[in-house]
Amino acid sequence: MNKSVLKYLLFKYLRFDKEQPFINLSMLLAFLGVCVGLCVLLVAMAIMNGFDKEFEKRFFVMNYPITIVSKFYAPVDDELVNELKKQFPKLLFSPYISTQVVAKGDNRFEGGVLFGVNFKDEVKINEIVAKAIKDQNLSGFDILLGSALVDEYGLSKNDMISLIFSNFNPSGFSLIPQTKRFKVKARFTSGLAFYDKAYMYTDVKALRKVLGMNENQGYDGIHVYSDDAFKDVEKIKNYLKDDYIVIGWWEQNKNFFSALKLEKRALFIVLMLIILVASLNIVSSLLMIVMNRRSEIALLFALGASKAEVKKSFFALGMLIGGSGMIVGILLAFIALWLLGNFDIVTLPADVYGTSKLPLDLSVMDFTLTVIGALLIIALSSFYPAKKATQINVLDTLRNE
Repeated sequence: MNKSVLKYLLFKYLRFDKEQPFINLSMLLAFLGVCVGLCVLLVAMAIMNGFDKEFEKRFFVMNYPITIVSKFYAPVDDELVNELKKQFPKLLFSPYISTQVVAKGDNRFEGGVLFGVNFKDEVKINEIVAKAIKDQNLSGFDILLGSALVDEYGLSKNDMISLIFSNFNPSGFSLIPQTKRFKVKARFTSGLAFYDKAYMYTDVKALRKVLGMNENQGYDGIHVYSDDAFKDVEKIKNYLKDDYIVIGWWEQNKNFFSALKLEKRALFIVLMLIILVASLNIVSSLLMIVMNRRSEIALLFALGASKAEVKKSFFALGMLIGGSGMIVGILLAFIALWLLGNFDIVTLPADVYGTSKLPLDLSVMDFTLTVIGALLIIALSSFYPAKKATQINVLDTLRNE
């Protein structure tokens, strides 16, 4: 009896009703609402994830996975670097010194950060630098500049650029900032305009000479490359204890990535409201069926149908409307993602976003949470009208109608 009642009601109420066409229209709107809402939500989450991963990749390279700096005047020298290499053979280390400089051009000045590095070590941990210098050997006062600064100043290979340092030299009765000319040997492109304009690289020995440092003074810090920075940062902290500060790349940009996560959550909630609004059409269409078919439902009760059977029938009807909308919405979402991923439908400014192609990455977690959330909303929307159908008074309904 259970299956017969369920099939009877499903086929009966899914058919077009000429007397009450608005009920079928409401069901169609509910189907389309769930379909479009879920499609938009999945595509939006894929785009947000794609941008997160793209920014994460750019920050990961230019900020380095792990950075070690001195604390309480603890030495950062070659002895420490060799010690760390022996203790952590799977990690790659590149010591550096850095200073703020001002690049002087024709009637213009640009501030930046100059890193003094051992290029043999640096190319092993920084793919941007490795790609930029290739087989070149930078030494002495050769310099590697970002593409944004090179283009802004109109520089070419082997041109000279003047850098103004923060240390002062005595000149007569005054002190003037030290200026040094470097030869432009190569240019790098990170994909982010900030780094392409502000970061510069030269040989550590040359920078020590400019800053008046001797080789025994060590380094400002050590950049570390790790395939699993989240675990390795804890291992290094435990090994170095409290003598050094060990910072992960995600800690250097904590506010930025926290803002991205908050934006992603807000977008998820807002777009989930689209599905919630669409589910109201499921509620209204089922309630209209219940109100217009009270006599038929009462007659089913009089013929022996149980409340559970009727309740399951209307619940199944609501789940069928919403579930079919979900299936079509998921299919449309994957079609949309395939089109966006394989064709240049949307082109981005590369200097702003770091890539001209729209980044897409729909994670399993986001997909699962979206589907579960949509199912819960549809189930709750189907439950109330189904329960309402079982509250019909059989005697009063049959007597009056």
